[in-house]
Amino acid sequence: MKAGVLQNVNEVTYTTVAEPALEAGDLLLKVKAATICGTDIRILRGKKTSGIRYPSVLGHEFAGVVVETGGHTQFTKGQAVCVCPQFACGHCEYCIRGAENLCRGLTAMGYEIDGAFAEYVRIPASGVRSGNVFPMPEGLSFEAAALAEPLACVMNGQERVGVKMGEIVTVLGAGPIGILHVKLARLSGARCIIVSEPSPMRREAAMRAGADIVIDPTAEDVLARVKASSDGLGADVAIMAIGVPSLANDAIRLVRHRGRVSLFAGFSKGIQAELDVNAIHYNELIVTGAFGLTRLTFETALNMIASGKLEVDSLLTHRFGLPDIVTALATAEQGSAIKVAIVGD
Repeated sequence: MKAGVLQNVNEVTYTTVAEPALEAGDLLLKVKAATICGTDIRILRGKKTSGIRYPSVLGHEFAGVVVETGGHTQFTKGQAVCVCPQFACGHCEYCIRGAENLCRGLTAMGYEIDGAFAEYVRIPASGVRSGNVFPMPEGLSFEAAALAEPLACVMNGQERVGVKMGEIVTVLGAGPIGILHVKLARLSGARCIIVSEPSPMRREAAMRAGADIVIDPTAEDVLARVKASSDGLGADVAIMAIGVPSLANDAIRLVRHRGRVSLFAGFSKGIQAELDVNAIHYNELIVTGAFGLTRLTFETALNMIASGKLEVDSLLTHRFGLPDIVTALATAEQGSAIKVAIVGD
């Protein structure tokens, strides 16, 4: 089969690889759509290394059709499915407490397990048995279904930081994750959503997604605009949707006393930031991280997309075939797109 193979840091090639070797109970899917995540770019550039093998196949946001059922009677050949790509053990202390995204034995598609930038992808029997494979709701496109994974991650992040009705929410960064934060905050009842983003194209996308105020941080004082929109107090919530550690203190300064800050975006390994601990202490701020998703958030996100409660098609600004995987990754990295999809036959 053909695949986009991560050969080494900074090197992806479109090449022929062996068909996935199936073991008992494995599911085989023909990939119909896979979207590019910022983490894929970080892996490509060597900024994220945990669990990554060389060579390997990236891609963890995807949907496809069943080719081999592995003996699982709940699936049929030709059935459309999508996959929650993080597989938890189900019995460690974190899984027992409902935090399977923090499972001590967590494995993931596109990391330890070859992912979906390929014609076919193998879903391990363990992932099938644990309920990580979901039938696609009728009428949902494969591309939209692939976006259940990033939306589920955003849902986890907003649950952690506690976005509430009537609040002022500031989002730093209007890439695909920032746009999803805008949409979800709007759906959660935020009364004012402020977005800081240097790209004109992405600022326009944020406004269309439901932002009330969009700011170019290279030309305007973000703190002044946030203060002016909040009676001088600051936002209730600030969400970092871009992995730039130096912006952490900016996020802390943007919130009011007892405000909350989400360090949502992934950061490069080994890079640290100084935090204004006095501001956190004296202003009684809550600073939280957010990582990954659970099967429950994935299923909820999938149903929200399928029901039309949260629209995602507008995020898909660029589409490529698998042979153009190198160009697709470059397009995603350059920031000239919102979300890039690899579309299969």
